[in-house]
Amino acid sequence: MLTVRFLKEGDKFVGIECNGHCEYADEGADIVCAAASSVIQTAVLGVIRLLGLNIGYETDDEQGYLKAILPKDISNEDLHDADIILKTAYLGVSDLYETYSDFISLEVK
Repeated sequence: MLTVRFLKEGDKFVGIECNGHCEYADEGADIVCAAASSVIQTAVLGVIRLLGLNIGYETDDEQGYLKAILPKDISNEDLHDADIILKTAYLGVSDLYETYSDFISLEVK
């Protein structure tokens, strides 16, 4: 199962952590994993490339692990914009979770 954890401080999303594999289908044919990965990786790329933030980012492809955390010392404007990007990713993963909850666990902490 893929566990997706959106991290919050107050009312703002400040990071995302994913671990595991969906196991909906064989590796390379798992459309649920591909969809979740696309949503999450696009959000991380948006924060890095569109906002230009140097986020703490780590991955382990074999374990299906990704963690991306906003820096503590960002402006309120960047925090606002990053929050919108991460909330949009949350909506995308939430939609997948509604249909594929046997394969995705979704948390907000």
